[in-house]
Amino acid sequence: MTTYRVIGRPVPKTDVQGKTTGAALYAMDAQAPGMLWAKLLRSPLPHARIVRIDAAKARQVPGVRLVLTGADVPGVLYGRRYRDLPVLARDVVRFVGDRVAAVAGDDEEAVERALQLIEVEYEELPAVFDPVEALGDGAPVIHPDVRSYFGYEVEEGRHLNLLARDTHEKGDVEAGFAAADVIVEHTFSVPRTHQAYIEPHCAFAMMDEDGVLQLWAPNKNPHGIRGAIAMAVDLPPEKVVLNPVQVGGDFGGKGATLEEPIVCLLAMRTGRPVKMVMDHPEELTAAAPRHAGVMTLKTGVKRDGEIVAHSMRGVFDSGGYGGVRPGAPLGGAAHGAGLYKCDNARAEVLRVYTNNLPGGQARAPGEPQGFFAGESHIDLVARAIDMDPAEFRLRNVIRDGDATMAGDRLERIRARETLEAALEAADYFSPKAPGVGRGIAMAFRGTGTGESAARITLHPNGDVVIGTPVFDQGTGAYTTARQVVAEELGLDPEELRIELLDTAHSPFDSGIGGSRGTNVVTGSMYGAAQAVKREMGDLAAEALGWPSGDVEIAGRELVHRGSGERRNWPELLAELGRPATAEATFSAERAPVTGFVAQVAETYVDPDTGQVELRKLTTAHDIGRIINPIGHQGQINGGVMQGVGYGLMEEVVVEGGRVVTTSFADFKIPNIEDIPELRTVLLDPQEGVGPYGIKGIGENPLTPVAPAIANAVEDAVGVRVKDLPVSAEKVYAALRERGGA
Repeated sequence: MTTYRVIGRPVPKTDVQGKTTGAALYAMDAQAPGMLWAKLLRSPLPHARIVRIDAAKARQVPGVRLVLTGADVPGVLYGRRYRDLPVLARDVVRFVGDRVAAVAGDDEEAVERALQLIEVEYEELPAVFDPVEALGDGAPVIHPDVRSYFGYEVEEGRHLNLLARDTHEKGDVEAGFAAADVIVEHTFSVPRTHQAYIEPHCAFAMMDEDGVLQLWAPNKNPHGIRGAIAMAVDLPPEKVVLNPVQVGGDFGGKGATLEEPIVCLLAMRTGRPVKMVMDHPEELTAAAPRHAGVMTLKTGVKRDGEIVAHSMRGVFDSGGYGGVRPGAPLGGAAHGAGLYKCDNARAEVLRVYTNNLPGGQARAPGEPQGFFAGESHIDLVARAIDMDPAEFRLRNVIRDGDATMAGDRLERIRARETLEAALEAADYFSPKAPGVGRGIAMAFRGTGTGESAARITLHPNGDVVIGTPVFDQGTGAYTTARQVVAEELGLDPEELRIELLDTAHSPFDSGIGGSRGTNVVTGSMYGAAQAVKREMGDLAAEALGWPSGDVEIAGRELVHRGSGERRNWPELLAELGRPATAEATFSAERAPVTGFVAQVAETYVDPDTGQVELRKLTTAHDIGRIINPIGHQGQINGGVMQGVGYGLMEEVVVEGGRVVTTSFADFKIPNIEDIPELRTVLLDPQEGVGPYGIKGIGENPLTPVAPAIANAVEDAVGVRVKDLPVSAEKVYAALRERGGA
C-alpha cells in the first residue's frame, strides 16, 4: 500500500484543548439576554385519552410567560424519514413520559411550580407492553391512523401495531430443514439500554431580527434535524439554522429530534430566547434507548457440521413511537442471522408498537441484539453435534464467493483469517483452570455511506482554514480532516484551523454515524484539497504565466513541475488581494467491502454465587488503512467496553410501562474496575473504500462482546443465559436449576 507522510500518523485529537480548558461551546453554554427556561409535563399513564387539560392556574404563576398544550401546536407529525411524532400529545398519550404540556418562564422554579398546577384528566385505555403480544388478535391498537403516516408501508392484512418489517430469504428453507440430521431452536431476549452519554439532551432557540429561527442543540445530524424542526413548527427549512456546538457524547442517541421542536415553538411564540435541558430521569424514561426484543433462531445441520437450513425471527419493541430513528426497520438485526455458509436461510425482523418508551438509535443499531442471539445460537448448535464452537465456525464461516445468511454478497472476505487471528492471540485451545471458560463470537459491518462537504480557504497571511458542516460527537472527525488536508497540501496538521459551518452556510451533510465518519470526511476533504490545488493552479497561471496543470502545492509554496521554480503562495495571494477558496461535496455509496471482527472472552464464574468475572477479551479486526492509530484504537477500546456493559450489567428496567431505573445509580454502566485485560489484533491492512482505502471501525468492536461472554460462561460452568444482561443472579439461578455447581 502507498506510504503517506501524515495519513497513518498518531495525531492527537484536534478539540482536546477546548474541552479540557472549558473553552469549547456546548448547547447548555448558549444564552442570551431575556432567556427563558422551559420544562415539560409528561404523562403518568402508558395509554390514555386526554379528556381535559386546564392550564389556567399555571399561567397565573409569576414569571411564567407561556404554557402550551397539544391544542396550541401544529397538528403535523414529524420524524426522521418516518413520521409519527406529535410536538405535544393532542388527544392520546402512548407511553409513560409522553409530552403533554410545555411551560416557559423566567426561571426554573417558576416553571416547576406551573407544571404542578396543570390539571389533566385522563381516560385510561388498555395498554400492551410485550411486542409479541402487541401483534396478537385483540391487542390494543397504539396508532389507529398509522396507514396515513408518511413513510408507512401499507400491506394487505398487516397488523396495525406492526410498524415495519425487514425480510431476507434465499433457497428453500423447509427443504433444508427436511435434509438436516439435527435441528436446534432457541429463543433469546435483549433489554433496553440507554446510550449513557454524559451530556443530556438540551436545546437553546431564539428568533433573530430577520425572522430566522436560530437553534443550538447537540445533534450530530444538523441538516436532518433542521428539516424535522421546519416541518414541526411550520417554517421553510431556510428559516431554520442549526448552529454548531460540541456534542457531549452520542453513541447513536444524538441524531433524533426529541424536545427541540417544543423549544423552538416556545421561542417563536414568546419572542424570547428559550432553553430546555432534560434531566437524567427524563433521559432514562423518555429519551430513545436501544431496542428491546425477542429473537427465535432455528438451525438444521448435518452430523459433519454443515449448516443446511437456518431461520431467524426477531420482534423488537418500538414503544409508543417510531420516528426517532432514521428508518422504520431495524435492519441491522437481520445480520444476526450470521456470517456462515447456508444455501437455505430466512431472516425476518419486525418492529412493533407498544406502550413502552420509544426505542431509538444506538451504536450499531440492531446488531448487538441480532448477533447476541445469532452467535449464542451458533455455539449451541455446535454443542448439539459435539463439535467445538471454534471448529464449527472455522468449518462454516463464509469465504469469497459465499453469501451471508441474509443474502449479502461481499468481496475480499477475511472472516476465517480474522477468527484464526483471534483464536491464536487468545490461546483459545490451551488448558483452563476450573471455573474458567472461553467464548467466541464474530460479527461484520460494512463501512457506512452518506454525504458530506468541505471547504478549504488559503488566506494571504498564510492561514489555512477547513470549513466543515460535521458536528463531531467525539470520534475525531476534525482530526481526520486536518490529517487529510495536511497530507494533500504538504502541511502539518497543527497548521490547519477548523471552522464549523452552520446549516445556512453549508451544503447538505448526512451527519456522523453508522461507521461512515472517516469515509465521508476523508472523501470530502480529499476532494476539497484537490479543488483548492486547481484554484491555486489557475491563480498561478493568471499571475505568473505558469500552466495551471503544472502547479503543485508543497506547504506554503507553489512549485512549477517543469522548471522547479517556487513561489510563496501567501505572498502571491497578498499581491492579488484575495484568498483562495474551494469546495467539494462527496457521496459515499454502498460498497461490497466489509470489516470482520472476531472476539474471544475469557471469564471466571464463581460457582457459589454465579458472579461473572471477565478476565480477558481478545478482539481481532480485518482493517483497511488506518488514518489515525490513536483514534482507531480508541474506537476499539470504547466499543469493547460498551459491549461489556451490554453483556454484563446494562438494562433499562420497565415494569408495566414505567421505567424503574430512573438514575445512573440504578442503571449500571462499566467503570474502570470492570475493564478486563484487552488484547487487540489487527490483520494486515487490506484495500477498503475512499481515496485511502479505509474500513469502518466505529461499531464492530461492540457487537460480539455480549455473545462472547455468554458463550464463555457456558464453557466455564455449563449453563446458558439466553437473556441479557448475563448477571450473577441469572447464572446462579441457572446453576440452581441444573442442580448446583
